[in-house]
Amino acid sequence: TLEEKPKNATHWSTRSMAAATGMSQSAISRIWRAFALAPHRSQTFKLSTDPLFIDKVRDVVGLYLDPPEKALVLCVDEKSQIQALDRSQPVLP
Repeated sequence: TLEEKPKNATHWSTRSMAAATGMSQSAISRIWRAFALAPHRSQTFKLSTDPLFIDKVRDVVGLYLDPPEKALVLCVDEKSQIQALDRSQPVLP
């Protein structure tokens, strides 16, 4: 789980690890739980694969280091995995 990545995937699932080892999916799940393994949770910084990433970073950093006269620079963090949902009632605690 920790030393290799599966072919054609970014991380192991219990199914893919079970198929690779010949163990049952429930056995893999118990082992991962016992050792607090969660391969689907990334602990590392991932650099963008956008080919224009460096140019975009330079533009943004340039705005902070040398903003235009009488300009307001705002920063918006994109959270691609969070959905903004219209709610008719408040979320319960």
